[in-house]
Amino acid sequence: MAHTEPSPHPTPRPAPKAVISLTDAAAARVKSLLDKREPRALALRVGIKTRGCSGLSYAVDYADSKMQFDEVVEDKGVTVLVDPAAVMFLIGAEMDYREDKFTSGFTFTNPNEKARCGCGESFSV
Repeated sequence: MAHTEPSPHPTPRPAPKAVISLTDAAAARVKSLLDKREPRALALRVGIKTRGCSGLSYAVDYADSKMQFDEVVEDKGVTVLVDPAAVMFLIGAEMDYREDKFTSGFTFTNPNEKARCGCGESFSV
């Protein structure tokens, strides 16, 4: 059996995948909201709130500063902070922005959702 020496240059690990990703529409809307706010916010913060008939709902607010354990997501030229209490519920989610005749807002495609209420306001994991 031949003895091989370990490589002096270990193979670099791939960068960790972001908790959430943004569609082009979501990134454009985040940029627009941040550009219009006075004073300008650092980012938008995505979190989870307890409410609705299924138990949880998504929350998006302005963030004027980064909290100690916020997860920083930089995607398509914008920064979104993820509340640390929401990370485990959002891993792998995609944030989108949709507009139609009657509504507009951020939407989430989340592989962790097990059920969603009929009105679309809340979900469960």
